[in-house]
Amino acid sequence: MLTLPDESKARELARQANTLDELREIVEGFEGCNLKFTAKRTVFSDGDPQAPLMLVGEAPGRDEDIAGKPFVGRSGRLLDAMLAAIGIARQDGAYIANVIPWRPPGNRTPTPLETEICRPFIERQIELAKPKVLVTLGGPSAKVLLNATEGVLRLRGRWKVHTTASGVEIPTMPTLHPAYLLRNPAHKKLAWRDFLEVAARLDEGAG
Repeated sequence: MLTLPDESKARELARQANTLDELREIVEGFEGCNLKFTAKRTVFSDGDPQAPLMLVGEAPGRDEDIAGKPFVGRSGRLLDAMLAAIGIARQDGAYIANVIPWRPPGNRTPTPLETEICRPFIERQIELAKPKVLVTLGGPSAKVLLNATEGVLRLRGRWKVHTTASGVEIPTMPTLHPAYLLRNPAHKKLAWRDFLEVAARLDEGAG
C-alpha cells in the first residue's frame, strides 16, 4: 500500500510518544491533516486512561468540537447510560477516544486519506492506554482498528482482536454507534447484548 508523506510523518511522530500526555501534545501540534484547520478544538480523549475499558468512535461532531471532548451531547448521554447500565462510570471506569481527533466540516464523513493520516495516532493511543478490553463504536472505527470489511450489523456481537504495533492482542467488541442508536432505537437491544458481553469479559479479567 502506498504510504503518503503526511501519514508517514504521523506514524513517525506517534512512535515518539512515550506517554498519553506526550501523544496529546503531538496530536495538538500536528498540521498534516486538513481537518485541523477547520475544527475549533482537538478532541483527544475523555475518561480515565488507566481504566480497563477503552471505547473508540469515528470523529467528533459539533458538540464535541465545542467541548473538546468525545461523545458529549445526545450521543454522549446515551453512551453514558449504556456504560452505567453495566456498572461503569464514564470518568473513572472508561477511556474514550475517536479515530479522528478533529471534526470534519458539517459532520461529513472523513475521507479515506484523512482517516489514514490519523490512524497512527489512535493506534498509538490504544497502545499507550493498554486497555484490557476495546470497544469499537460504529462501522468506521471497526474498519480502522480491526481491518474489518463487513458492515457493523454483521460484525457486531462477535469478539475480535486488535493487535498493537508491539504485538499485544486486545479483545475487541464491535458494536453500534450511539448516534445510530438514536436514529434506530429498536437496535438498542443489540448494543445492550454487546455491552453485556463486554461486562462479562471485564469481570473475568479479560482472560
